[in-house]
Amino acid sequence: MNTSRLIILGVAVFAAIGAGYVAKNMLTPPPPQVIVEQAPTEPAIRLSEVLILNADIGMGSVVGDALAWQAWPADAISEAFITKDSDPNALEELTGAIARVPLYSGEPLRRSKLIGEGQSFMSSILPSGKRAVATQIAADTSAGGFILPNDYVDVIMTRRSQNGTAGGEGFVTETILKNIRVLAIDQAIQEDEEGRRVRVGDTATLELTPEQAEIITVAQQMADRLTLALRPVADAQDPVESAGAYLLSGNGRRGTVRIIRSGEVSEVGAR
Repeated sequence: MNTSRLIILGVAVFAAIGAGYVAKNMLTPPPPQVIVEQAPTEPAIRLSEVLILNADIGMGSVVGDALAWQAWPADAISEAFITKDSDPNALEELTGAIARVPLYSGEPLRRSKLIGEGQSFMSSILPSGKRAVATQIAADTSAGGFILPNDYVDVIMTRRSQNGTAGGEGFVTETILKNIRVLAIDQAIQEDEEGRRVRVGDTATLELTPEQAEIITVAQQMADRLTLALRPVADAQDPVESAGAYLLSGNGRRGTVRIIRSGEVSEVGAR
C-alpha cells in the first residue's frame, strides 16, 4: 500500500471518530438547568415606625408640620414614644399641639411634652403649688433685655424714703425675692437711639409661691421701680428666698424704724 492511500485512510479514520463524537453529543440531552430564586430577606433588626420631629420647636410654639414617621429598632422604642402601630392617626391629630418644653429635630415625640390643642400654655407649664405673676419691667431694669424664659432672677425693689433726721429724701433699695424662675417675658423689636434694632420686654411673668405672689403685689404698690437681676445658671439650685416677707406684716425690716409723716411711710435705721 502506497503512502498516499495510508494518508487518505488516516484522514478517514479521524473523520469517522470526529463524526461519532459529534453524533454522541447531539444524542445526549443537555443537563437540566437549576434556577435558584432568592427569597426576600428579612432585616436582621425588627423595625417599627416612630413619630419624630424634623425641625426644632421652641417652647410654646405649635408643632405644625414638623412631624414625620421614621423607622426605629423595635427593641429601642420606649413606651412613651408614639408609634404608628399603636396610634396611626397621631401625625394628623398632633399638628395643632403646643410644645410644653423646647423640642429638637430628630427627637422622638412624647405626649408628656405637648399641650393639647385649646389648652392654656401657662397653666400647663406651671408646677403644682406655684403661681404665675406678671411684673412690669423695662429694658434698663431687666439686664438690658437679656433675660429670657427659664432664667433665674432676683427681684430688687427701689423706693423713696425720707431720712427722718435731716428731712431730706433718699432711696431704699433691697432684694425682696431671690432665685425666682422667669416663666415668660414679652419682647418686641425696637430701635435704640443709634438706630440699632434691639429686643425689649415690658412684662415678665414669674413663678412664685402664694406668699411670694403677695409680696410682689405689695412691692408693686410701694416701689418706684422693680428691677430684675439675672443670676448665673450655676445658682439655679440655690434655695428660693423671700427676704421681703415683712411687707405683708407691715412691721418693717429688721433693724429699722418705720416713720409715718404726712401720709408718707419711711424707714430709718434703728439706733
